[in-house]
Amino acid sequence: MNEVLRHAAATAGITALAFGAAACGNAKQAGGGGSATGSAAAITIGLLLPESKTTRYEQFDRPLIEAQIKALAPNATIDYYNANQDATVQQTQVDTALTKGDKVLILDAVDAKAIQSSVQKAHDAGAKAVAYDRLAQGPVDAYVSFDNRKVGQLQGQALVAAVGGKAANGQIIMINGSPTDPNAGEFKAGAHSEIDGKLKIGKEYDTPNWDPNNANQEASAAITAIGGANVVGVYSANDGMAAGIATALKAANLTVPLTGQDAQLDAVQRILLGTQTMSIYKPYKPEANTAGSMAVALARGEALAASVAPTTAVNGSNTTVKAELIAPTVLTKDNIKTTVVADGLYTVAQICTPDYAAACNAAGLH
Repeated sequence: MNEVLRHAAATAGITALAFGAAACGNAKQAGGGGSATGSAAAITIGLLLPESKTTRYEQFDRPLIEAQIKALAPNATIDYYNANQDATVQQTQVDTALTKGDKVLILDAVDAKAIQSSVQKAHDAGAKAVAYDRLAQGPVDAYVSFDNRKVGQLQGQALVAAVGGKAANGQIIMINGSPTDPNAGEFKAGAHSEIDGKLKIGKEYDTPNWDPNNANQEASAAITAIGGANVVGVYSANDGMAAGIATALKAANLTVPLTGQDAQLDAVQRILLGTQTMSIYKPYKPEANTAGSMAVALARGEALAASVAPTTAVNGSNTTVKAELIAPTVLTKDNIKTTVVADGLYTVAQICTPDYAAACNAAGLH
């Protein structure tokens, strides 16, 4: 188990113990307030995720968050919503959650700015908002994510290292995430801090909705404009887009360094084959556990303990929010076994299907 997971496990344990004490009638704080009466009260939580094209949300985030809430509050009611990448739909879903009486919203915003009025509406109705993975604007009460600028820096460092001596004789393509996602801006800024002055950027795009099809088209257009022989690498902000980019590279008969993020299963397999250089592994369990812990504490009227929200972040509407920012990890062929396999994200059997068996053997993954 890596250091991030050990920290998260300790945090979850401390929080669970504190909640257990409150449920037994002890007036000790789970995070700085609350009582036996507050802990025993019915808890209603709305979970609002942004989309399902990225596999993580339905496969990992939703079940992990729901499991953590139920572990801490077995009688909790959880109302689930997925906006399918539509900001207007998500605003309507917030209205529905508030009408149902949800007292806490775990919100992963499709559009961090557009959702501000909905966050304000929740606040005015006495509901709390936990920003999950993306920092929404408005009076948010808590936030859990990863150090997103660091993610971009790690991606940029990896791309610079992989391009190496070819940097002087070619150009890279940069395919960033959605302009409505504040995380995308942080990834982009972090990547530029490492790439600028070291690699020449031939074409750069901000990709609406993180859409893999858009990324494929952007990569194809860039390859045509720059000339395939002049492309020495591609920055992709996440693995979903990297899949579309890898298809464009293959069509152009190019094998060049390609970055990613999220440690999707297909990305792990591309890394084994050498058609993707790296990804960023962001262990979902500690993020999900923290979100669940924050939501339950807030639903019980308890302040957030420093072990759950040790730092702060400032959102786009200048609200200072109590936060937990988890450290990301670079995923390469060399550490697949000690990261995504060791942490239970995937089994070797899931990764090493027949098409990848030889690559798995060569990487010592068996």
